[in-house]
Amino acid sequence: MTTNTPPPTNLKETPDVHRIGTPDHPSLPPHGNDRPQGKPRKRGIIWGLFLLIIAGVTGYAVWRAGQPGVFQQQGQQGNGRGRGRKGGGGGGGFANGLGPVPVVTAKASRANVPVYLNGLGNVAAFYTVAVKSRVDGQLMKVNFNEGDIVKENQVLAEIDPRPYQVQLQQAEGTLAHDKALLENARLDLTRYETLLQQDAIPKQQLDTQKALVAQYEGTIHLDEANVNSAKLNLTYAQVTAPISGRVGLRLVDPGNIVHASDQNGMVVITQLQPIQVQFTIPEDSLPAVLKKMRAGVKLPVDAYSRDNATMLATGEFATVDNQIDATTGTAKLKAVFKNDDFSLFPQQFVNIRLKVDTLTQRLVVPGVAVQNGQQGTFVYVVDPETSKVHIKVVKLGAQDQNNSEITSGIKEGDDVVIDGTDRLDEGTQVRVRKPGELEAAQTISGRGRGRGRGRGQNGQAGQNGGQGAPPGGGPPNADQPGTTAPQGLQPGSENPDYKNFKGRGDFKGKGDFKGRGFKKGGGATE
Repeated sequence: MTTNTPPPTNLKETPDVHRIGTPDHPSLPPHGNDRPQGKPRKRGIIWGLFLLIIAGVTGYAVWRAGQPGVFQQQGQQGNGRGRGRKGGGGGGGFANGLGPVPVVTAKASRANVPVYLNGLGNVAAFYTVAVKSRVDGQLMKVNFNEGDIVKENQVLAEIDPRPYQVQLQQAEGTLAHDKALLENARLDLTRYETLLQQDAIPKQQLDTQKALVAQYEGTIHLDEANVNSAKLNLTYAQVTAPISGRVGLRLVDPGNIVHASDQNGMVVITQLQPIQVQFTIPEDSLPAVLKKMRAGVKLPVDAYSRDNATMLATGEFATVDNQIDATTGTAKLKAVFKNDDFSLFPQQFVNIRLKVDTLTQRLVVPGVAVQNGQQGTFVYVVDPETSKVHIKVVKLGAQDQNNSEITSGIKEGDDVVIDGTDRLDEGTQVRVRKPGELEAAQTISGRGRGRGRGRGQNGQAGQNGGQGAPPGGGPPNADQPGTTAPQGLQPGSENPDYKNFKGRGDFKGKGDFKGRGFKKGGGATE
């Protein structure tokens, strides 16, 4: 007889074999009110704080965006870095509002302004000659080195002369033979004239003898021409330079048979003194050039290197082509240079400056003072009473390498800024820098850094503990990722240049110092 036992009400009394679980969780999780309530509440608090931080950062960024002076000052600061615990801002110099901006000025004055036309040109040899043989024969000798400067009529090569010497001897022999026949014919003619007077011979025989003498005279002329031709061929056996110039690479080697019909020739000679440059100018500038050319004015021409930095030679304008290129709208001009120092070379690319006129007593300023912006071309003018700069829109006239003509916008005697314009705006307070004065920004390079980061003008130190680096932006290579510490400089060690250097006790990574920068007075940074 089987007895049914009621199931236990307490799960703890349930045998282990009836519990469902995994090796990691041998029992079921607690149910109902036994589940803990603290975790969800903590997570909500964490997420709330996180959202508040994001909102605060976003609000701060929006506020900073509304302060244009802050970013302008940071953009004008140096590259060196430093840290300070209380650095309220980086080494500001004159660019962060600590004082007037130092500038260099120049006065607008009157001077003569040359008018130049600029063009692109190619150097070309004044003469180019491909030297060829004028007779056939074997090339026996070459009397030049590749690249030599040769003179006109200088012997360059020798062709085997023996065949032409033989031809000359043959022509001279034929000439001597025919001269003897002519002499005999003339003697017979004299006899026939005497016999005809005695009626010893008919007149027809005398006339025939006269014709024979004339025939021999013609033969003599032909023989003399053959002799001269043989002498000329013998002369051509020595190949001479037709012009003075530089020889190129040899095209035929000794021992080869050359012919007068060869296409390439033996060598090419280019005349380099003088030399010509062909260049182009816009068709709108051509009338000014033609006006001077008709008046017989010799216009000077300057040739500059490809980068327009070095003047190579000075020459004279020669002529202009007889038509304008309709494709490009330019006219081709030619200038001639003496090229005494061989600074110009055939097929060289040069920049050409053709001086067509000189404007007298025009208002000019240094070219570096002219700026370009949304308002057009302008200059910064310093008010001598308030030491503030004002933007003056100007119109430009002729320009040269150093000065620019101002047709309107400023007056003579105005002080225009020529250095330091990158930190200026309308109404900026400035200080005129004295000649020879060096800004502290050029001698100290660093970046002050406190709780926030401050950047110094070319590395000036911050006021309140911001650290500045020595010239160059910190210790050698200390601010460059992937570099190591200076030799003999360890954290906390002494150094005659940088005392008590502390790089937070170690390198940040890739050899970079984490605590980059050095205190101007030798203090350590944290």
